Amino acid sequence: MTTTTATATSATTTARAASRPRLGPVPVLWLALLATPLAAGANAPVLILPDMARSLGVSGSTATWLVASYAWAMAVGTPLLAGLLRRRGLRAALRVAGALLVGGTLLVAASPWLPLTLTGRAAQAAGGAGLTAVAMSLAGSARRMGVISAGFGILGASGPLLGAQLAHAVSWRLSLSVSVIAVLAIPVVSRYATTPVAPEATSRGKFDVRGAALLTAFASALVLLPHAPTAALGSSVVAATLLALHVRRRPDGFVPAALIRKPLFLGSALLALALSGSYFTLLFSVPRLLTDRAGWDAGTAGTGQLVAMLTGSALSWLLAAASARMSRVAVRSVLVGVGATAAAIAVFASWGPLLLVATVGGIFAATGANAVLSMHAASSAPDPQRPTAIGLFALCYQLGGAFGPAIATTLVLAA
Repeated sequence: MTTTTATATSATTTARAASRPRLGPVPVLWLALLATPLAAGANAPVLILPDMARSLGVSGSTATWLVASYAWAMAVGTPLLAGLLRRRGLRAALRVAGALLVGGTLLVAASPWLPLTLTGRAAQAAGGAGLTAVAMSLAGSARRMGVISAGFGILGASGPLLGAQLAHAVSWRLSLSVSVIAVLAIPVVSRYATTPVAPEATSRGKFDVRGAALLTAFASALVLLPHAPTAALGSSVVAATLLALHVRRRPDGFVPAALIRKPLFLGSALLALALSGSYFTLLFSVPRLLTDRAGWDAGTAGTGQLVAMLTGSALSWLLAAASARMSRVAVRSVLVGVGATAAAIAVFASWGPLLLVATVGGIFAATGANAVLSMHAASSAPDPQRPTAIGLFALCYQLGGAFGPAIATTLVLAA
């Protein structure tokens, strides 16, 4: 009787399991919705900083900290939330990132003071960075990652115009809140992604608080390097030294020693940093070059650059889609060749359309690198460390966004 009952129970359980729908990979458009609003939120203030400054009762230069705080939180939030994903799993990362994004948006919408608004912007960026880390971890292929990266480029290109239109129609606070639409994808991603990212076995040791703090300090110093070079340079050297010593003492901690010693990971991350820095230098330089060299007015230059950025972002997906049939050497040769050509054109060209070609090449190389090289970096790590690899790779890519404007100011804008 017992055997019969056990057999019947087993059969019932098997039937129920078989009747449950088996969900495949998360549809890539949901991953794009989860990740890409971050780019629109980052660039939305570009054209409305004077309005924001007047509303908050501060100077225009002080209002630029609303951009800097977002960039800082993106940079430090990515590896931190990726670490949470690694140790606690997908749903914990989605909940925390979503809460940060919503909470930060509420602060931005209601705060009458700059410090509280800065806090809200930082929380928005950290939450968006966490959702982006999740989306990148779930992409699974360069082709799917290409959709996310192309979406980043397209929304990043459209962000300033979208922000200006929303500010004109409603309020600049609405412009700074566009990234919150990413939370619409959280329930869907949580439902589909049942077991794609398993948390690391936490029984092997406590969370590496010191490693996380040192990485945050190092990234913060690097982000502030363009704004306070002397202090940031000294701080970054100290933080890097302490972090290196800590990694030697705890090689399996927040920054895994085995990962950062792998040539594939280091090569991918550093190349992404270089191409990202080159692109953001072009992004801020080309409008001035179009005015000075080609005689274009600001409106024509802005429209031309927008079209060029949208074109380059779309083309980068073609590289991502084709990368599965290409060797790593071939992919990197394309990225380096196009990126170097774009930089050379910007240095020597004086014809307007050719300068726009430089913008196309710059964003093609940067977004293509984000799509393809992120997969190379992730493949260099064992499965439990893939979120960490993607988080550190994304940190390097975003540092290019911090360095690029400073390089443009030094070489072009200050001239």
